[in-house]
Amino acid sequence: MRILLVEDDRMIGEAISVALRDAAYAVDWVRDGETALRAIANQEHQAIFLDLGLPKLDGCTLLQRVRAGGNSLPIIIISARDALMDRVEGLDLGADDYLVKPFAMSELLARLRAIIRRQGGQGSPVLGNGSLQLDLGTHTAQIGELSVLLTNKEFALLQALLLRPGSILSRAQLEERLYGWDEGVESNSIDFLIHGLRKKLGAKVIKNVRGAGWMIPRQP
Repeated sequence: MRILLVEDDRMIGEAISVALRDAAYAVDWVRDGETALRAIANQEHQAIFLDLGLPKLDGCTLLQRVRAGGNSLPIIIISARDALMDRVEGLDLGADDYLVKPFAMSELLARLRAIIRRQGGQGSPVLGNGSLQLDLGTHTAQIGELSVLLTNKEFALLQALLLRPGSILSRAQLEERLYGWDEGVESNSIDFLIHGLRKKLGAKVIKNVRGAGWMIPRQP
């Protein structure tokens, strides 16, 4: 999953970026509201962490513009503004959640997982298609009696496919979800990850649709 982080504080931004990458998310980090608007318009992200006290364009104005444009991308506000009215205003402007600084990284990740589950129409912390299950908290995949701990990138790729079982994702779409701006992407990186997943979980777990991309069937 590719996350946009909008945070002008260097120490906080670095800490969140590291936590997200360690949890298998690709991160694009910007430090002002205007750059964030351009990133939202030009790149595909699955969620946004948004600070409110931003230079050039404050977070509330950015949030208003994003929602006024019809963009329903999940947005979690991360702010030191802890007054009740600030939280109410942020949620009423269209934020999906509001997290007050300072916070534990474990809570930030848990709130992100909850939003990802809602995106996939799931109430459970486990994504699946009937036979294959992926635990979002432990990064463990299970098929039949086999349970396998995945690497970060393997987890991210399987998660992207399981959020939309039955839908084909192209190489470019998978690369967008797995790699941030500052990560180099080798030409065969997706093939390498899929080969590793098939080796661990079985050759039929991911279907190749020639000339289009890859998918996980809705039902086995």
